[in-house]
Amino acid sequence: MEAEAVARKWGDSIGFIIPKELAEKEKIRPKSRVKFEIIKVMDISDTFGRLKRKLSGQEFKDRARAGWND
Repeated sequence: MEAEAVARKWGDSIGFIIPKELAEKEKIRPKSRVKFEIIKVMDISDTFGRLKRKLSGQEFKDRARAGWND
């Protein structure tokens, strides 16, 4: 079963709360030891402004507009 959770601050750590359905299905109880894989879901807004490009935003728009006029 796959589930998605949001990381939350928990003291000096980060914690996740798993859905009740998943805990019941997998018979996870308090103090159960589990293994899990972390796959970060990227938000495209995280990369906005960080990408290196040769053209400025304005130059890109100017070139795009020039193509529309042809």
